[in-house]
Amino acid sequence: MAEDFDLIIIGAGIAGSTCALLCARAGLSVLLVERGEQPGSKNLSGGRLYSYALADILPDFHLSAPLERRITHEHFSLLTATSGTTLSSQHPASPSWSVLRARFDPWLAAQAEAAGAQLLCDVTVDALHREKGHISGVRCESEVLRAKVVVVAEGANSLLAEQHNLTPRPTLENMALGIKETLSLDKSRLQERFHLEDDEGAAWLFSGHICGTRPAGAFLYTQQQSLSLGIVAPLASLQNGPGAASSLLAKLKLHPTIRPLIRGAETLEYAAHLVPEGGLNSVPLQRAGEGWLLVGDALRTCINTGVTVRGMDTAILSATAASQALIAHVQQPDKPLQTLFDRALQRNALWPLLQRYRDVPALLQRESGYHQWPEFVHAVMTDLTRADASVNPPLWRMLLRHGRRFGYAHLSADILRSLRCL
Repeated sequence: MAEDFDLIIIGAGIAGSTCALLCARAGLSVLLVERGEQPGSKNLSGGRLYSYALADILPDFHLSAPLERRITHEHFSLLTATSGTTLSSQHPASPSWSVLRARFDPWLAAQAEAAGAQLLCDVTVDALHREKGHISGVRCESEVLRAKVVVVAEGANSLLAEQHNLTPRPTLENMALGIKETLSLDKSRLQERFHLEDDEGAAWLFSGHICGTRPAGAFLYTQQQSLSLGIVAPLASLQNGPGAASSLLAKLKLHPTIRPLIRGAETLEYAAHLVPEGGLNSVPLQRAGEGWLLVGDALRTCINTGVTVRGMDTAILSATAASQALIAHVQQPDKPLQTLFDRALQRNALWPLLQRYRDVPALLQRESGYHQWPEFVHAVMTDLTRADASVNPPLWRMLLRHGRRFGYAHLSADILRSLRCL
């Protein structure tokens, strides 16, 4: 039977909507299917958008996109159980923004619609449809919609891809659980508390004692009149962690470094979702096949560099490569989609990013980074800032003394690994 569409894209998140926009702009017939009542309704809380990838597609996006604050203030804190050491910087020309996905995703899907894509919301794809051994559409509530290619952009928890053996199940180390809250805070108090002016914003990353000594991180982003606070912990950490996953964020909010930042704020939203953190080593070897293609978090392209977490820009980059492959495949069906997609990815800015940070996930699994290093840095800073009747020893002696306490071998090995990875 004839196809109803050139493409059916499952999921109107950032990757799905970007792919729909680019393919519709090229003249392909595109159906974008979203199970939520509207795009973004399943994406509670906020995040950070590094805007270079979107600017290549929509150069004037900042004029109409529902952006929150330009990130001009960066903070990174190493937490012990009762203290924290923070590194801060300020850069007014930052090309990144905080966004609320419940507002941003509908805007991006609307750009795809304006380019000619059809958007179908509040519809769940029950299964992929196969004919003559290859995927040729989707099943929605007993109805079959046919397409030349089905693009799976349903996110990290890609049940359809696993159900149809398109991608292997990720390991517990390569998949994390993000636990998020959106907290309301009066605009004037927010700007005073984080030393912000006009549309300036702050991004604050935390590492150390968050899930005991197990690997985990946390983040805080400022919006116009709210904060996004969350924890990202590998499933392996939660499996062997000090307590239930639901209690981690509540404990973090009581930490003396974080408690003053959120004082007086009220919880608006609470949610949890999976985050792929395995980098290049967890990207499926087969990324496309006869009648199907993976994109975004379903392709597991999220990158944790150790000091930044990049998911939205990598989703846009993966969608850009996917659209190039899909357009070429629809125009020349005899060319294998897998080959076209691999070539497009290797020409795309995403591939060198994935290669650059491919060893970071293993580095971030070392427990010393969550126990020994926060304690070591805190001890050195305590000595450096002490002022009493005694004379402080030189810095090199402080480092040697505390290095002996925490173990030269472990600290040196971590430094060498970090230099290689970062």
